[in-house]
Amino acid sequence: MAKKKKTAPSPQLLTLAREVLTIEAEGVFGLIAKLDDNFVRAVLLVFQAKGRLIVTGVGKSGIVARKIVATLNSTGTPALFLHPVEAMHGDLGMISQDDVVLALSNSGETSELTILLPSFKRLGVPLIALTGRPESTLARHSDVIIDVGVPREACPLGLAPTASTTAALAMGDALAVALLTRRGFKASDFRRFHPGGNLGARLSLAIGEVMLSGDRVPRVSQEQNLITALDEIDQKGFGATLVVDEAGILQGIFTDGDLRRCLRKYQNIWDKTVAQVMTPSPHAIGPQALASQALEVMEQKAITVLPVVDERRVVLGIVHLHDLLGRGEFRFSG
Repeated sequence: MAKKKKTAPSPQLLTLAREVLTIEAEGVFGLIAKLDDNFVRAVLLVFQAKGRLIVTGVGKSGIVARKIVATLNSTGTPALFLHPVEAMHGDLGMISQDDVVLALSNSGETSELTILLPSFKRLGVPLIALTGRPESTLARHSDVIIDVGVPREACPLGLAPTASTTAALAMGDALAVALLTRRGFKASDFRRFHPGGNLGARLSLAIGEVMLSGDRVPRVSQEQNLITALDEIDQKGFGATLVVDEAGILQGIFTDGDLRRCLRKYQNIWDKTVAQVMTPSPHAIGPQALASQALEVMEQKAITVLPVVDERRVVLGIVHLHDLLGRGEFRFSG
């Protein structure tokens, strides 16, 4: 009967796991000091390109490259993964002169990549290197070098790429987020690329399906005093209250911001009516509009609360930015 192998005691396994995470965290943290003008040049090179970002790598670097491509595509930067081996057998045809190439290799000496360097040169495409060795062959033939070198791998044998692939992945995220910000990419843009995702699903719904309605909508009349308005804001928890007339038609909105402005403007605010301190004719949206359209209005007008009204501007409900972005649960009407 075969003897069972002895397993390491749990404390030893936990110690090992903590050491791995520490090494990988140190590797990523060390990238901060390595960031320089090359990173900025890389972002601008990709941002200004008329074509796509072609990302390439072999083995573990190839897997990281595919993830970077997925992140870029979902955040507004067109990207394609190019397998170096397939590139040698015809796939180089997918690269145009309008594209930029991002090559991943920790050593910078990966033969499947270095053999493509003359071809990239002939095609006239800018080359960005994501490498752990700024003096490598790949780096020497690149237009921009981003150093993602780490002091050590988490693998105790020093063989399996661990901290180095984590560092490359993190730098890829940094590139994607920098490009996202440079493009002015919005949540509404994100929805277009994620029609099946959670955020996409939320933003594809009609406002009438997700708005807060009935007695849950904060509202006061124009004639009521400021204390009544503040009570309504506190009770409903929206940071604002709608102001309506006897027919329920939207006349204005009173927010926390309006309160701060009142405190600066008036010595005594408690004798003021809501009509005197509200923001008149606020932005509103119809119940058939998509949540993504409401989000665009909020972003353009820098507001967090949006009344929902019918064609006569009778108040039907209200929606908050946090609900659209998923920081809270949708509170369905009813």
